[in-house]
Amino acid sequence: MDIGFIITIFLIGFIGSYISGMLGIGGSIIKYPMLLYIPPLFGLAAFSAHEVSGISAVQVFFATIGGVWAYRKGGYLNKKLIGYMGASILIGSFVGGYGSRVMTEGGINLVYGILALIAAVMMFVPKKGIDDIPLDQVKFNKWLAASLALIVGIGSGIVGAAGAFLLVPIMLVVLKIPTRMTIASSLAITFLSSIGATVGKITTGQVEYLPSAIMIVASLIASPLGAMAGKKINTKILQVVLALLILATAIKIWMDIL
Repeated sequence: MDIGFIITIFLIGFIGSYISGMLGIGGSIIKYPMLLYIPPLFGLAAFSAHEVSGISAVQVFFATIGGVWAYRKGGYLNKKLIGYMGASILIGSFVGGYGSRVMTEGGINLVYGILALIAAVMMFVPKKGIDDIPLDQVKFNKWLAASLALIVGIGSGIVGAAGAFLLVPIMLVVLKIPTRMTIASSLAITFLSSIGATVGKITTGQVEYLPSAIMIVASLIASPLGAMAGKKINTKILQVVLALLILATAIKIWMDIL
């Protein structure tokens, strides 16, 4: 493994983790395509879809720790929401992560493409008035939240993502959670999700440890920096950036599938 490879992997991890901390996502929706397509552009060894999903799962675990730590003050973390959705997504992500060992490369990419497309559509649904709700008066349907989190967990576990790119639009559009609480709480839920996905990937031998270690170092540096930046940016801008990011990724994945 040469220095060019190490620098490339580090930069992918840093950029993805900064954006993930800022937008409340684990970062796999950014890093999955980056890991898949960028190394070959520089003449470096290409990762398989199984390897990329394994590296992503481990990296997200550490990226979300940094993000949650940065949001620990200010009442942004909704503990009840985190409890219901976190427990469900943990179960689902382990099932998806463990079951992915029998899937083909094309099958993993197809699942990723479907998840990204659904998330992109949801992000463009109008979200009026949610940021006018005081953080201490937020209410939601507990069983609907748990059920949706279970489904998201299974799909995201398959691709090594923690599912926040789907959780965020669900929390904004379906559960009507204010933007900053959504960002902070989704990072905590994503952390729980990443435990199941990481265990599933490691136990089935789908993790490349050295690239994962490089990504982890980048995550621990960049994710808190991104979270601090996210606190200062207008919530409408955050929603638009996330929507465009998810849409661009969905288009790229579907172009390759088709």
